[in-house]
Amino acid sequence: MASSAPLSPQLEPTIDIDKLSYEIFSILESRFLFGYGSDTDSKLFLDRHSHPPPTAALKPSKNPSGKVRILSIDSGGATDGILSARSLALLEDSLRRTSHNPDARIADYFDVAAGSGAGGVLAALLFTRGDNGRPLLSAAEALRFLVENRRKPARGGVFRRIFGRPRAEEERLYKKLFSENTLKDTLKTVLVPCYDLASNAPFLFSRADALETDGYDFRIREVCFATSADPTAVGAIEMTSVDGRTRIVAVDGGVTMSNPTAAAITHVLNNKQEFPFCRGVEDLLVVSLGNGESGSVRFARRSSTPSAGEFVRIAGDGISDMVDQAVSMSFGHCRASNYVRIQGNGFRGKKFGNAKYSNSGKAKKVLDFADEMLAQKNMESILFQGKRISEKTNAEKLEWFAGELVKEQERRKSSVFPTVVLKQATPRTSSVTVTSSSG
Repeated sequence: MASSAPLSPQLEPTIDIDKLSYEIFSILESRFLFGYGSDTDSKLFLDRHSHPPPTAALKPSKNPSGKVRILSIDSGGATDGILSARSLALLEDSLRRTSHNPDARIADYFDVAAGSGAGGVLAALLFTRGDNGRPLLSAAEALRFLVENRRKPARGGVFRRIFGRPRAEEERLYKKLFSENTLKDTLKTVLVPCYDLASNAPFLFSRADALETDGYDFRIREVCFATSADPTAVGAIEMTSVDGRTRIVAVDGGVTMSNPTAAAITHVLNNKQEFPFCRGVEDLLVVSLGNGESGSVRFARRSSTPSAGEFVRIAGDGISDMVDQAVSMSFGHCRASNYVRIQGNGFRGKKFGNAKYSNSGKAKKVLDFADEMLAQKNMESILFQGKRISEKTNAEKLEWFAGELVKEQERRKSSVFPTVVLKQATPRTSSVTVTSSSG
């Protein structure tokens, strides 16, 4: 490259500072959030005119195999999972109208489902295979299940339970729902976190791991109990894998991973067996469902110092929000087309938390609160521009996203490249086969 004279102080620099910052951020995101290789490192300070920006994840996808579709559901939040469940019911209804298929289910249009706490229970309800080979429940049925079984949280409690029943009764309810089904019996890839006190580390229940090793296959009913276990009410849950080789002592998944979106994306990008053509976030379609903030606005306006329990809830909101921000930044300019976040902002949890659900009128009140949040225009992260109010309401985002999911479903029918190659297990055995998935 030809040499040039030194810049005088009066001349503006030839380096585009915004673009350089953009490239630096992309490399850091790629290396440390999603674990890409280091081949882009050497390009960082090279001539911007002779090298394209090392930001493949920020360009529109040209992958002939299409996009992997990810559903992520937060832990309970202010609404104990009701906002996410209502969002899923709305999304499923939109999918049916858009596809003209009255029997369409959420599991038909997603390749991966990650859920924490109440979100993990929702993922299990929607993605576990029923007796007829279809999903166990529709989104509307899963919403009704959560509404009917939700209870008022104990005063001063740090963690929320989904159910207001004694532990033994709660276990019987899960067993009735899921019987002896295990992670191998889920229709698509499912990821559900908890915190393992035995190893003092997060533990991620994974269908892919269960198919690889019997020691990581757990009964669905125990997975749900583990990820939603309130240590202040039911204590830790001791459980073993189906073959008895793996033992964990689990508490609430929201303790370690209140927003599992980044974990789901990382799983896909590093699982080349099941997602062989997925190269980066431009090859993903992601919807992340929040459950309302846990009254942090109300806490901030009080004159007294928040209690320890309130601080924990605020911290959970903060962690979830930071995951959303990091994921949003990693999508860059593809954010508007590849990533959607649904969340209720500025919500006062006290009024919702004090509602009782012993009759249909109170149940309707719960759903009305969720609908109010779906009508909100929430905050969204913008690359190097902080945050701004979204142009669309949460409900409008879901309607748009349903259209994108249906487009991807239709594209796969004529594609010669498989987007997903799901591993399948012969029921109740450890043998594994591989099949291509077009839906």
